[in-house]
Amino acid sequence: MITNEQIIAQGLDRIRAGYVFPEKAVDVDAEIRRRLDLGAYAGLDGPGLCEAVTAHLQEVCPDKHLRLLWTDEPQSLEPADQDEGRAAFLDLLRRENQGVRRVERLDGNIGLIDVRWIATADGGAAVIGAAMHLVASSSALVLDLRSCRGGAPEGAAMWCSYFFGDDQVHLNDIYDRTSGETRQFWTLPHLPAPRYTDRPVYVLTSATTFSGGEDVAYTLQAHGRAVLVGETTRGGAHPTVRHPVTEHILVTVPTARSINAVTGTNWEGVGVVPDIPVPADEALDRALEAARGGGNID
Repeated sequence: MITNEQIIAQGLDRIRAGYVFPEKAVDVDAEIRRRLDLGAYAGLDGPGLCEAVTAHLQEVCPDKHLRLLWTDEPQSLEPADQDEGRAAFLDLLRRENQGVRRVERLDGNIGLIDVRWIATADGGAAVIGAAMHLVASSSALVLDLRSCRGGAPEGAAMWCSYFFGDDQVHLNDIYDRTSGETRQFWTLPHLPAPRYTDRPVYVLTSATTFSGGEDVAYTLQAHGRAVLVGETTRGGAHPTVRHPVTEHILVTVPTARSINAVTGTNWEGVGVVPDIPVPADEALDRALEAARGGGNID
């Protein structure tokens, strides 16, 4: 039976080998091993071990994607299969209507799109386009990301593309430590629905908004294309790889980082800060108030 010491050692090996900031991985390794030597993890069961180690990892390195993760469902101990992981995510998106929960036309000719996941650009294009068709004639748009928990970077770029003109706009880059390559993300030249370029856009956020949802919110805010209303988001900007340690424990290692074309940085650890801070359950009313009052993003 694998011991807590062995679980921690394997997790730290993965972090040192893959974490996007190698120098921080050294600090993380030293601190967790110090606590291990002091007996901080002795006697903890699986979920308790994961909770304690994750808390200590994030004390040293406030990266919300850097975690020791417990899962009740047994996992394969084979190395993570990227194709299998992508297939599972695509299946989730199909079951969740490519992340689009609802589209409405509200009083005052204001469009509302509730997005729970950021779909891939290829698989989600038709549904995203259908949603944008339904709000194409609205006077203002509310994009509700309060329950959006993540998704695909290329899908985030597609969502953002609708709010810029035909000319390509450099949105952000993602640097990958494993390959040493930097991938650029630009607005798309062709979309399956009309662009929404000449009217106000309000993005709703909450403390639940994470990862891909934060990408859309941060990018539109940084480019001055939307007003953010709600709560500061969770703060997860680093694409991540999961490695099995036991059948029930995974270590999640951020291997890449986002770099916004305007700010030169991202929202990791700090979240996306709204322009109009209000409790999440008041965000829609506040955005509608601004939209109906002729509020704009200038």
